[in-house]
Amino acid sequence: MNKPYSFNQEQMNGIVEEIYSNIFKECEKLKNETNCPNEQVVALLSVIASNFVPIIENKNI
Repeated sequence: MNKPYSFNQEQMNGIVEEIYSNIFKECEKLKNETNCPNEQVVALLSVIASNFVPIIENKNI
């Protein structure tokens, strides 16, 4: 089982904040340039997030 992970305060105020800001800005840019609804942005983010979900193998015990 994986240990829980938390970013430390320095990371939260640095790289995490920077990445969050960049993702948010790019999503706003996508909406402005395509006039897509928020639901479409959420769907895109969901597809991206699915690339980071660990694969759980179905093991028959």
